[in-house]
Amino acid sequence: MKLKLNLAIGVLIVLLTDIYLYAQPNKEILVKGKVVDEKGIILPEIKISVENTKEYTYTDENGEYTLKLSPGNYTITAEPLDEDKISKKIILIDEDIKNLDFKINSRQIVDVVITGTRFTSRTLLDSPTPVDIIDIKKVAGNGAQVSINQILNYVAPSFTSTPQSLGGSTDMTDPASLRGLGPDQVLVLVNGKRRYNSATINVNGTFGKGTVGTDMNAIPVSSIDRIEILRDAAAAQYGSDAVAGVINIILKNTINKFSASITGGEYLSKNIAQDKTSHDGENVQVNLNYGIPLGKQGGFINFSTTFDKRNSTNRGGIYNGTIYKDFSSGIGIDKTNDFLAATHTTRRDYSLKIGQSKLLSGQIAYNAILPVNPITELYSFGIFGYRNSIASQFYRYPNSANNVNEIYPLGFLPQAEASIYDRSVVVGIKSKISDWKIDISNTYGQNVFNNKTKNTVNASLESASPTSFQGGKLKFMQNVFNMDVSRELDWLSGVNIAFGGEYRYERYQIIAGEEASYANYGLGKSITNKDGSISIIPDINGNIPIKFAPDGKTPIAGGAQGNAGFSPENATDSHRNSLAGYADLEINFSSSFLINAAARYEYYNDFGNTVNGKIAFRYKILPNLTFRGSGNTGFRAPSLQQRYYSNTSTLYLNGNMYEVGTFTNDSKIAGLLGIPNLKAEKSKSISAGLTSKLGPLHISLDGYFTRVNDRIVYTDLFGGDPNGSTVDQEIYKILQQAGAQKARFFANAINTETKGLDAVISYQTSLGKGKLFIDLAGTISYTQQVGNIHTSELLKGKEKIYFSDASKIYIENAIPNQKFNLSLTYDISKWSFFVRNNYFGGVTEPTYVEYQQFYNPRWVTDTSISYKVLKFLKITVGANNLFNIYPEKVAIASNSNNGQFVYSRYVSQFGFNGRYLFSKVNFDF
Repeated sequence: MKLKLNLAIGVLIVLLTDIYLYAQPNKEILVKGKVVDEKGIILPEIKISVENTKEYTYTDENGEYTLKLSPGNYTITAEPLDEDKISKKIILIDEDIKNLDFKINSRQIVDVVITGTRFTSRTLLDSPTPVDIIDIKKVAGNGAQVSINQILNYVAPSFTSTPQSLGGSTDMTDPASLRGLGPDQVLVLVNGKRRYNSATINVNGTFGKGTVGTDMNAIPVSSIDRIEILRDAAAAQYGSDAVAGVINIILKNTINKFSASITGGEYLSKNIAQDKTSHDGENVQVNLNYGIPLGKQGGFINFSTTFDKRNSTNRGGIYNGTIYKDFSSGIGIDKTNDFLAATHTTRRDYSLKIGQSKLLSGQIAYNAILPVNPITELYSFGIFGYRNSIASQFYRYPNSANNVNEIYPLGFLPQAEASIYDRSVVVGIKSKISDWKIDISNTYGQNVFNNKTKNTVNASLESASPTSFQGGKLKFMQNVFNMDVSRELDWLSGVNIAFGGEYRYERYQIIAGEEASYANYGLGKSITNKDGSISIIPDINGNIPIKFAPDGKTPIAGGAQGNAGFSPENATDSHRNSLAGYADLEINFSSSFLINAAARYEYYNDFGNTVNGKIAFRYKILPNLTFRGSGNTGFRAPSLQQRYYSNTSTLYLNGNMYEVGTFTNDSKIAGLLGIPNLKAEKSKSISAGLTSKLGPLHISLDGYFTRVNDRIVYTDLFGGDPNGSTVDQEIYKILQQAGAQKARFFANAINTETKGLDAVISYQTSLGKGKLFIDLAGTISYTQQVGNIHTSELLKGKEKIYFSDASKIYIENAIPNQKFNLSLTYDISKWSFFVRNNYFGGVTEPTYVEYQQFYNPRWVTDTSISYKVLKFLKITVGANNLFNIYPEKVAIASNSNNGQFVYSRYVSQFGFNGRYLFSKVNFDF
């Protein structure tokens, strides 16, 4: 009876409500609310829709929204981009205002920027400087790319990086560029803390020649929540290297959630270079991530690991030069055809392998926070990794000075093997004293590059030569102690004051390899016997050749072929320290007008001090249109690698032994030639842009100009000539005096200017029962050398050696000056469809002017299809470079290395491996 009575009362209430609502059809009620995440951070640009109507709106910059609705029953839904919808039912009767807030436990915090500002709630389009935010889960889920550099290369047009071939250490550590500047002119942070540089320096013929970058591929993809790319100079905020901008990698902090992915694929490509269909470059990557709570106050520790295995590729052509010379008659006669017939081999057997290197790698990472009390927390994160990479070098042909016929009767292809070890640990504490926030931390990082050569010989050891050598090690260590203090004041529309200091210690080591990796055992020295006669005895430090090549004239080569080791003369243990202090002020005069100013003083014990400043502003012209800009001065300290790297070899000439190679700036020969010690690069930059948000349409357009003075370059070889000009004769005498034949250096030789324009447009809309996401991004940038080349007095007239035609191209057009990508993603039910078109601008062969070839632009298309089989299981299949697009072929014979370089190995456009097919399985529990 009671149940029936309650039911009747309920029906009566509903009927009376409907009658009341029907009686007030013209009344409008204001529905308003705020959308925040689980930490209370406001979430702008969240779509708020009314079910079964056409009514919708978006949250504003304060995370607030308003709707006007007639009385009735409604379902209001908040629709985050990458998360499930959240719906709430409401009944509107006769109230004037109805409050309805949403809390979203989602990833929408990615719209809050922490790079380039110390204000805690700066949103993406409100930033006074341009910032790209890369959601790794979303991007890596759709694409074939599995390393950080390659992910960014395809989603961030202002960023460029491609795998190298036959580039020495750059085969293992891809050089990268931001806004067309060098690999050493972008600063990399992890969780806002400075990441250490690589121990290796690029001294080979690839983009970034003479620079030292940060190896982001040593960071496991599984550990990354998002990547923020600040496309603006920031040396006044972060210190050295932030000339082009800052890349800040934010680690995951999830708990009680296990995620894993397995990605596999290979190149399935019509290989025109070898006239076949290639199945190579097989790649498997496994990612794991899990976090657990720490304590009862919201602490956590999140663990990640990534494992990669990658096979090599080969897109080299057939060698058409001389393979075998017969010296039996006293002169070298080309007997290649007879040799091939006798050995039943073909020219393909003696050709280079040109493509990506073989790789095996594994990394682990952790990220942890432990609250001590409501205002204090301890934090720590660390990354540890190992990579082993094997890259082929140039072929050594039979019956030559570089080979031992008894070991390799057919010659050999040396292989450079690098074992790379990375480790980094950060520990810190955050707390508050009164209203001041304090962050004190220590950041330690080290990179070790272990150099080994396989499948090779030291020809001077003849048949006793080993076939593998330990060539030594490169080590770089960095330790940074940092303190940041900040306070937000409720003045005007918000003021933030910050200041802090930093002490940094760096150490760079070159450790010599085993003696056989660098020594020439084909040398001797003369001694006087007791009877007065002269004898010649073997001595690796001697200056008389005692072993000769099959031609009987050429001294036999020493050291490990293809990748000679470091000698004791090259070894170094160098270090330096620096002190810095900064101040930062951000003033919001109103909700429309913001100014940010920063200044930084830094002292280095090896070159002196520098003071830099920055000012940036943002002004909202209209509610949906913002103007922003900045001006900066900056610097980049010369790296220890540039100051102390040396690698020399011995050359026999005219009866004497000479050193040839790279000499440090404090060497005797550098002093005699007037090469000064390295000093800091100095930069000035300005940028200005517009941002607009029209509901689901977001637009940003930013122009910039950067001038870098005293830019460090890696010179070509200075040689001199005893019969040349007065200058050539003087150079020759100085080199002779220093016991050298040819020498190259690092020098502050040029000034450059970079001009560019970045544009980013994103749009989302409902389409049918699904959601459509459209993203268009592009960059146009031009870097050029300006003014005179800075030579020493003695070397005036040798500007083309200081800064050669090839070096000029490496800086100006070895990477695309234009990059665009248009991506479309359509999500419907359990399906997701993705397609991206990438435009890579043309590039130029870095060589002498008369041999420079321009390689035309190319479009490359990527696509994938994903299906969510279960709530925790998603399967993706797709293709990178779907239509098997290759770069333009090398058309100038002298650039092909006797037909072997079908595609240029010196430029970084988009690679030359062709179509890549992949599949991926994602698990989320």
